[in-house]
Amino acid sequence: VLVAVAATWAAAYAQDTSAVRGMAATCANCHGTDGRSVGTVAGLAGVDKAYMAQQMKDFKTGKRPGTIMHQLAKGYTDEQIEQMAAYFAAQKK
Repeated sequence: VLVAVAATWAAAYAQDTSAVRGMAATCANCHGTDGRSVGTVAGLAGVDKAYMAQQMKDFKTGKRPGTIMHQLAKGYTDEQIEQMAAYFAAQKK
């Protein structure tokens, strides 16, 4: 039974990780692959998780103005924002 539970958990974790990577990939056009910006737009790799999540939530609510970020942020749930923030925080700069 434990083996079956462990296998199910591992498969669910892999799908979840893949989904988060997929969401994070939508940021690449402006913020670079894995959040490593090569332009003038801020990089996301290695940014503190709590800070990034709060910035995204502020874009989402309109507290922080932006040109496109406020529109993009509205497309994510707070849980998805937290997941992406954790993903980018774990990336090396």
